[in-house]
Amino acid sequence: QVQLVESGGGSVHAGGSLTLSCAASGRFFSINKMAWYRQAPGKQRELVAAITRDGSTNYADSVKGRFTISRDNAKNTVYLQMNSLKPEDTAVYYCNAVLIVGGYVYWGQGTQVTVSS
Repeated sequence: QVQLVESGGGSVHAGGSLTLSCAASGRFFSINKMAWYRQAPGKQRELVAAITRDGSTNYADSVKGRFTISRDNAKNTVYLQMNSLKPEDTAVYYCNAVLIVGGYVYWGQGTQVTVSS
């Protein structure tokens, strides 16, 4: 079982920055892929950024060039550095992890990010 705990959410003005973190704990062999998703009110949850264990990354077009995902494998932690935030980035951000063994998928509880105009 894996527990994912997010932190770093908050409220900022447009153009500001925030850094989210997600720490995985529990008993597991290894995490293959970690990602950040977000869900705004009335909208579907969408992928924001993902990173594999070897460091390969991909981003949603809407955040490319502004957000950076990284991970510390030793700490089982993933980060999302968000710069030049826009009001449309406002959402609940969720951490996601997929284990190498079994392909089990886990979700964090979510952390609110609010960007005002």
